[in-house]
Amino acid sequence: MDLNELSVLALWSAMAIYALAFIAFAIDLAKRSAEVTAAGELTASESSATKVQAASDASVGGSRASTTTLTRADPDAPQVQPKRSAVLRVAVALTVLGFLLHLTAAITRGVAAERVPWANMYEFAMTGTLLIIATFLVVIARVDLRFLGTFIVGLVLVLLGIAAVNFYVEIVPLPPALQSAWLVIHVFVASTGTALFALGFALSVLQLIQYRRQAIGADLSKLKLKFVATLPGSARLENLAYRANIVAFILWTFTLIAGAIWAERAWGRYWGWDTKEVWTFIIWVIYAGYIHARATRGWRGSRSAWLSIIGFAAVLFNFSVVNLFFKGLHAYSGL
Repeated sequence: MDLNELSVLALWSAMAIYALAFIAFAIDLAKRSAEVTAAGELTASESSATKVQAASDASVGGSRASTTTLTRADPDAPQVQPKRSAVLRVAVALTVLGFLLHLTAAITRGVAAERVPWANMYEFAMTGTLLIIATFLVVIARVDLRFLGTFIVGLVLVLLGIAAVNFYVEIVPLPPALQSAWLVIHVFVASTGTALFALGFALSVLQLIQYRRQAIGADLSKLKLKFVATLPGSARLENLAYRANIVAFILWTFTLIAGAIWAERAWGRYWGWDTKEVWTFIIWVIYAGYIHARATRGWRGSRSAWLSIIGFAAVLFNFSVVNLFFKGLHAYSGL
């Protein structure tokens, strides 16, 4: 077995482990939903008991004054505090194991090709998804965002499956335009920025769901996605999404600069209105508008979340549709 075959085996093994991790994360969400349902039933029973007691006190004490004080809960705190979950720890452990196999696949592909493993769609998908998982693992070590596991691992699993089935190519030498140190810098920074954009996107989607949950009030029985009651409030999710997107935007800005320098070295011009260049700039404009609108125009809540979602949709469009259906100087590389 040569190194490229080992890379393929490691990648498919990583996908199998990620599938198990996805199932474990999904089970955790299901357990959270069950806890919310139980909490809702308990709240309803306590409410009924309180009403009965109040009626009894009124009949016995006449005009007895009530001394009950209602306190407003912290809107950023979960409405229902989830219990510690063994299956969640298993899910994270499986994700780490999958990441190590994924890393092995990328390293062995690079050693076999004697270059960095991101010269075509297959390799870029493999390396880009590796950085998404790496970013997720680094972030959850500092902030408890493990509830994003189902989305992040599921997204990586889908992208890897598409790449392995549809985009796989044998190792070939790099075209002259790609034989540059700027390939390493440009694509690595772009991939890291994409990973953070994916994290911001996931948080923005949950922000919208949480915003709707908070709009219906504290009645847990009206929730459709009950697990959202165990997540931080919409304002907290929005702030986390903003932090992820602003770091990603800085990296994307550097991606544009590095790409322009690389273009001048490879083709003798900094900007040529190539389709890939245009879409990279469109993504930059969308996220620049998102940051500007939120910071200076007061666009908070659902409007900022939708801008974040639109921005990541443009990222996915740039990676998929632009690479596959538009001709340009980047078409041969899949970048």
